[in-house]
Amino acid sequence: MRAVIFDWGGTLTPWLSVDYRAAWRSYADALHPGDVDQATRVTSAILAAEADAWRVARDEHRAFTLGQVLATAQAAEHPGGFTAYRAYWEHATYTDPEVAPLLTGLRAQGLRVGVLSSTPWPAAWHEEVLRRDGVLDLFHATVWSSDLEYTKPHPSAFRAAMAAVGVDDPADCVYVGDRPYDDISGAKGVGMRAVLVPHTEIPVEQQVPVDVEPDAVLQRLSELPAVLDRWR
Repeated sequence: MRAVIFDWGGTLTPWLSVDYRAAWRSYADALHPGDVDQATRVTSAILAAEADAWRVARDEHRAFTLGQVLATAQAAEHPGGFTAYRAYWEHATYTDPEVAPLLTGLRAQGLRVGVLSSTPWPAAWHEEVLRRDGVLDLFHATVWSSDLEYTKPHPSAFRAAMAAVGVDDPADCVYVGDRPYDDISGAKGVGMRAVLVPHTEIPVEQQVPVDVEPDAVLQRLSELPAVLDRWR
């Protein structure tokens, strides 16, 4: 075992429900201040475009970005809109307090640690969040699907994360995530061990039935070192 790679949302961050319409409405209100009807239309268009993008990600594993979503919705990219959108999401972005001591301990054991996340957000947003919470520098590498052609569970996404942390054999890697399809089946499909953190309320439209068993199940991230010790 040489590396442990983590999912971000719902794994490194505790899962919190977000009203996607309200999040995009904050964007649309900044884009069209004072025009309630146009903001309502733009919100619906963005939501529909985002839902379509997630369907393609689910069915074809193709990654996408917020910029592509907005382009499909024929909505302009607006700095003030992004500020409002990020402010709406902020409460759901805080890193689990157990992450910093966990990563410190894993690094002390000589393990490489990284992130692989399916996300349309730009890498800079995520890095700002991790930096804010004092954990960015604890990762050897972070990989966001917004920078990739394919997202989880596509094998190329996992290989990109392996390459980023400097490991070439998937048997030397453990992946920790919250989704049976994206995370567990994807990691095991490429040859990694997979650990499930089963706390996420996965949207119905993103669920995919999958016949796969994780190698371990955690209720808290602090339980991970004991699991890893069994595999040494």
